[in-house]
Amino acid sequence: MFTVTQDVVLPTTVTGSWPRPQWFTENLARRQLSSAMVESAFREQFSDALATVISDQQRAGLDILTTGDYHCDNDFFGRSWANYPLERIDGLEGDDPPPASRWDLEQAFPPGTLLNEIFTDWLGPTAVREIDDDGRRLEYARIWSMAQSRAVKPVRFGAISAQALPGLIEVDPSVYDDDRRQVLWDLAGAMNGAWRELAARGCKVIQLEEPNFHFGDGSEPEDELSFQVDAFNREVEGLDNVEVWVHTCFGNPNMQRVFKETRYRQEALAIYLERLNCDVLTVEMKDRGYADLEVFGEFRESLSRKVAIGVVSHRTLQVEDPEEVARDVREALRFIDPEKLILTSDCGFGRQGCTRGIALHKAASIALGANVVKRELGVPETPVPLAEGAPEAPVTSA
Repeated sequence: MFTVTQDVVLPTTVTGSWPRPQWFTENLARRQLSSAMVESAFREQFSDALATVISDQQRAGLDILTTGDYHCDNDFFGRSWANYPLERIDGLEGDDPPPASRWDLEQAFPPGTLLNEIFTDWLGPTAVREIDDDGRRLEYARIWSMAQSRAVKPVRFGAISAQALPGLIEVDPSVYDDDRRQVLWDLAGAMNGAWRELAARGCKVIQLEEPNFHFGDGSEPEDELSFQVDAFNREVEGLDNVEVWVHTCFGNPNMQRVFKETRYRQEALAIYLERLNCDVLTVEMKDRGYADLEVFGEFRESLSRKVAIGVVSHRTLQVEDPEEVARDVREALRFIDPEKLILTSDCGFGRQGCTRGIALHKAASIALGANVVKRELGVPETPVPLAEGAPEAPVTSA
């Protein structure tokens, strides 16, 4: 169901995370948000940070805003993106190294490399009892409400999907007998509770991040793919009045490339576009030189979803100019009709490595580049306040 993008041509947004203000030094540190909000220092910083990210993105002229993922701790290269739910779902406890049988870290990322340092320090919990949780301790609804109350445009809430969580936890064999399917199924139920509460609060656009389908090589058994599809659809069950987005990319710890080779295969895209209960698929394109963009041409006539393509990179500090964005949008329109196309960033700008100023101007370039093409298409443009006024006067001493 299209809610915020209905009848909007070339709407603009960013993926999710946003660089923190330097003064936002507080962390939740495993606490419930409600517990932390009774402390004046955290309450003031978190509330003001949400106002800041909303202000930044509205000044940049984006049509759909995000919370900046400011509920995640400012920890080592984005660990909290995954660990925020893992620390709050009942049945998961402790901090353990990544399961070696699934990560094979030293082969993929040898000692001495930044990715080895990042991923060996991403500790995760163990499933010590069956996961039977309603997701309320995640408090997504409260986070979104605080952000939306500061915005005049719709705010999208996004977070990691249950699909990406089982590989980050150990399993007590006496609890699950290493049954990864049951772990995913139970996690999907827990996350569904959080999404439902968010929708009930009034959020009209929700983004689930990083299901696993696009990482496959095509050799996966059909029964395994079908189970993953069923588990995803369980996770979004009941979100009938919400525009459901699915974000896919190829990693974003400290702006690093995680995979040497990346590909959006037609078979994988077919799963997203035909079998998942979602409305929008987001894909990493700019940093990959728009590889595989042409595959969407195969779905052009039958496409019932919308596609959000990254038109600015989250891995470079060079700000793309609006005309560059416009050229890329024109290329995308060769394969995706304008009413089905959304413009975004490849991934989030947070997770350390990027500054607010760079994120702000990359976001503005998305909006300004979109306006160039909107003008050519004869459709309404979106105001970009950042580009409309004179620069702020410098502060001078008397």
